[in-house]
Amino acid sequence: MGKTANNEFILIVDDNPTNLSVLCEALNSEGFRFRVAVDGETAIAQAERNQPELILLDVQMPGIDGFETCRRLKANPVTQNIPIIFTTALADTESKTKGFSLGAVDYIPKPFAQEEVIARVRVHLQLKQLTESLEQQVSDRTKALQQAQVQLVQQEKLSTLGELIAGIGHEINNPINFISSNIPPLQEYIAGITKLLLLYEQEYPNPTTKITNAIKDLELNFVLEDMVKILRSLEVGSERIQNLSNSLRSFCRSDTDIKISADLHQGLDSTLMILQHRLKANGDLPAIEVIKSYGVLPEINCYIGQMNQVFMNILANAIDALDEAIMQSKMSNLIPQIKITTEIDSELVIIRIGDNGIGIPERLKQHLFEPLFTTKTVGKGTGLGLSIAYQIVVEKHKGVLDVDSQPGVGTEFIIKIPT
Repeated sequence: MGKTANNEFILIVDDNPTNLSVLCEALNSEGFRFRVAVDGETAIAQAERNQPELILLDVQMPGIDGFETCRRLKANPVTQNIPIIFTTALADTESKTKGFSLGAVDYIPKPFAQEEVIARVRVHLQLKQLTESLEQQVSDRTKALQQAQVQLVQQEKLSTLGELIAGIGHEINNPINFISSNIPPLQEYIAGITKLLLLYEQEYPNPTTKITNAIKDLELNFVLEDMVKILRSLEVGSERIQNLSNSLRSFCRSDTDIKISADLHQGLDSTLMILQHRLKANGDLPAIEVIKSYGVLPEINCYIGQMNQVFMNILANAIDALDEAIMQSKMSNLIPQIKITTEIDSELVIIRIGDNGIGIPERLKQHLFEPLFTTKTVGKGTGLGLSIAYQIVVEKHKGVLDVDSQPGVGTEFIIKIPT
């Protein structure tokens, strides 16, 4: 078996037939695969097309010399990491220094000694393999560290957010229960007093001047009608606060360790309720219309607290994109919309969250779910929201998180969760 794998080879660059013969014989005797180029331009073209494991490069050649060939190879990202060994009769220090400064790893002097050629080739092939192995280990360790950091941030955010929201929900729940429970008896009392006043008016149709003036100053008929409206407003307001309290408690359900059967529509609605203040008109920013097109979904066995965080991150990003689009003069007439569509396809629940905001350039889409990557300006994004969402959907739920976006048209995130 040869010393190089089937798809690996050494490139010999030399225009001298004698030198080529010696080098080819040396490499062949040890089972190395090789290819030959007789000038610098051909060598560069070959190396770009099929990257060799190592290049044996003659310094003195017609056309561009070995130094220029080396410079061009090292300037090209495709070929810059290929080890280059110069083969030359030039033994002066200046020539060697120039070669090393251009990126060469070694020199083999002419005339060649086959044992030396083989020894130097072996050493630099081993060094290349060790370097690549080390780089791969560093890359693997870096990815593992990033994943660990994301998990820690996710756990900390979930814990802190859960405690905060649960506390707020609890604090809201107590006083609003007190208010809402007192509205019905207050309605009865006011209705009773109104009935009594009307009865007085029937029984004593001619009150004294003092009472007549008091009724006129109070605008009694208006007050009696308005009290009913005020009570109705209190009732509606307390119902909305109770819904918000329920949404907060639903959003922060602490179920990070076990999956439970949950209604994803309820999770989406809870998240929208929490983000309601950002959906309303504010200054120069118009209200954002939310279009819900919910299908019939079964309850899904999932980590609902974490899924709610996915909804929060994606919806918050959609709002940011719409705000930015509105601020850009070219989209000043934009009617901002977020569309949420749910459906079931085979054994997958599919949730689409789309906006008609600024969109994401193609070159950035492939990096969206990477830790610490953000498209937002400095100070406006941590680069962790979507990476955490990806981890929750893909790793925790064995699902799929995709993005479809066109600059100037909008962005849609597609979540697919097994039923």
